Amino acid sequence: MAKYQSVAVIYGSDSSEWEVACRSGEFVASRIDEYKYDVYEIFARFGQWKLVAMRRANSMRSPFPEGAQPEVDKTDFSVMVLGEKVKFDFAYIMQHGAPGETGLLQGYLEMLGVPHSSCSAFVTTVAFDKYSCKSYLRGADYVKLSPDAFIRQGDDVEAFSKKTVEKLGLPLFVKPTNGGSSFGITKVEKADDLPAAVRYAFTEGDTVIVEAAIKSEHELTCAVYNGKDGIKALPVIEIISETGWFDYDAKYNGLSQEVCPAQIPDELAKRIQDISVRIYKHLGCKGLVRMDYISAPDGIYFLEVNIIPGMTNASLVPKMVRAAGMDFTGFLSEIIENA
Repeated sequence: MAKYQSVAVIYGSDSSEWEVACRSGEFVASRIDEYKYDVYEIFARFGQWKLVAMRRANSMRSPFPEGAQPEVDKTDFSVMVLGEKVKFDFAYIMQHGAPGETGLLQGYLEMLGVPHSSCSAFVTTVAFDKYSCKSYLRGADYVKLSPDAFIRQGDDVEAFSKKTVEKLGLPLFVKPTNGGSSFGITKVEKADDLPAAVRYAFTEGDTVIVEAAIKSEHELTCAVYNGKDGIKALPVIEIISETGWFDYDAKYNGLSQEVCPAQIPDELAKRIQDISVRIYKHLGCKGLVRMDYISAPDGIYFLEVNIIPGMTNASLVPKMVRAAGMDFTGFLSEIIENA
């Protein structure tokens, strides 16, 4: 018997990634076991939480027309449907960006005592911020970190840029510390372009990290999850981008190859999986997360943790699950039952 009955899949977000989050959330909702759970789809953006569709166990999905979508009662995470109050047993978080990847949504659910699919509020906050996450991993002897520099909105961008080029050299990657889907990211080849790239990254958040570009042999990614048999790593994927790096077009407009399982030496694949599990445990992760890496001549460099990885049919994690020979619906049940 399932541990939970009513599962709320929360998607949308307050960030630039909200449309990607909708696609991920709709896909997850459609794949959750239709015989075990009642599934409720919640679109949440800028404080407006609406029930957009529902599917009772052993029944068809029923969408609600715009203008007649019941509003979620945030005081107890419930909704009135056809005169019946439904209090959700479990939340499957599929929000890319704020608040689902910043820890705010997790904190809300934890205060109400509602189990959810993600890491704790604290771990989510730390892991989502690229600079904070790297700071937690500094000193680890099992993975390398690219040299970096940090700047906060309001600091002198020109002075920072000059100092950073002197310290790190070129080329550089400029990233908002708390963004995803490659929004706000620029590869800088010329020193004169760095101030504009930093200001562009500030359009996505108040803090920016600038990293030295690493000479890449392979760009690799690996997901880790807590299932019925404990913490496990999925098969490694190699990303081969036509744009030179894994930017928005490479991710979502077909300008990359995603080779799964990666055609790399077994020893390297096993090492990536082992590192991913160690990072998962070191940070205190729960549920499903994905780690990104660069394999370079001098070792493996950690790039970032994806707390809420993309989950459309074309996304990386579903490809890993298929490569592992697992049923995706069963995989989601493991995430839910072992959260």
